[in-house]
Amino acid sequence: MSATSMVGEGKPWGAVFLLLVLLVTTGCASRPGSQVLAVVPASTAATEQVTIQVATTRERDAPNGGYSADRSPTLNFERFTVSVPPGHTVTEIEWPKGAPDPRRSFAVTGRNILPKLEFQASSRRAGGPRRKRDVVVFVHGYNYSFEEALFRLAQLAVDGRLTEAPVLFAWPSAASVTGYVADKDAVTYSRDDLVRVLTDIANDPKVGKVTLFGHSMGAWLAAEALRQLRLTGRDAVIERLNGVVLAAPDIDIDVFRRQMEIIGRLDPPMTLLVSKDDRALMASSRIAGSRDRIGTRDVNDPRVQALARAHNIRLIDISEVSALDGTNHNRFVGLVTVFPRLQNGVRSGLARAGAFVLEPISATLMPPRP
Repeated sequence: MSATSMVGEGKPWGAVFLLLVLLVTTGCASRPGSQVLAVVPASTAATEQVTIQVATTRERDAPNGGYSADRSPTLNFERFTVSVPPGHTVTEIEWPKGAPDPRRSFAVTGRNILPKLEFQASSRRAGGPRRKRDVVVFVHGYNYSFEEALFRLAQLAVDGRLTEAPVLFAWPSAASVTGYVADKDAVTYSRDDLVRVLTDIANDPKVGKVTLFGHSMGAWLAAEALRQLRLTGRDAVIERLNGVVLAAPDIDIDVFRRQMEIIGRLDPPMTLLVSKDDRALMASSRIAGSRDRIGTRDVNDPRVQALARAHNIRLIDISEVSALDGTNHNRFVGLVTVFPRLQNGVRSGLARAGAFVLEPISATLMPPRP
């Protein structure tokens, strides 16, 4: 089939082709393989190190020391220590060129297979009881390899100065632009496992506040897990969540409405980070038969504002935040440059539901502009 016929009006494979061209032209470098997970000695020159626990439905790829796109029948757990090189550029991942070198690239300096997620309480305060450890669970999106998801969370943890213990929930994405349907099946396959992970974390007496962060197709998985928790009567797990953030959610708007009817109003409000010019979600909409995705909704639309009010949702347009590439699908990464000021400047605004526009220079949430 020719390229011309593939991109015909209304043909979903035209959207796949256009997205393929877009991603290839915005990121031509070869993708990292499992060799970047090789453990190397830590360097005193490395700027920082971050420890990440992983719960994954990917199969272990024992010969190569990584995780494949195959689906594991049981959850696998591992703890990684990732070092960040001196001269690190905020929002970037300095990938190894050849063997990992902590002086020049992100590098794994420690890893241990675990039987389950393990949390330690924070240090004591002046002889008082040990403080519980806050946790953030990151669910990556479509077209991610294991290595990309792990190093992205390390970058976010360091650049965002996270005080929470980072946990990566890694589902078996095909890590391929043309693997959209396979990825959709993979997140469905992983839904019960994310429910288990959230339940175990919520029930751990050493854990304090819990934040759930889902990106792209991972946002659909996060919402489905919440829906399943509610349907199975595990309201206590949902009540333990201190925040739910869905960034560039790849969710059909009608499906999202139905999900929220079951999930109900969250306290604090669920946060949706949206962008009208997200080209990856535009392609997703085409693949789905021109069904709108909630992640591209216009916050000026009265229907969207009504949806936010009805379900106690904080809908934030982040279209003015710099994107990492031409897909405009990863603007949430750029929030690490805004978030410290955003926390201090609009703390009261972040507690409210409604529709907002983020102005990144002043780090303020503004009402939608007509």
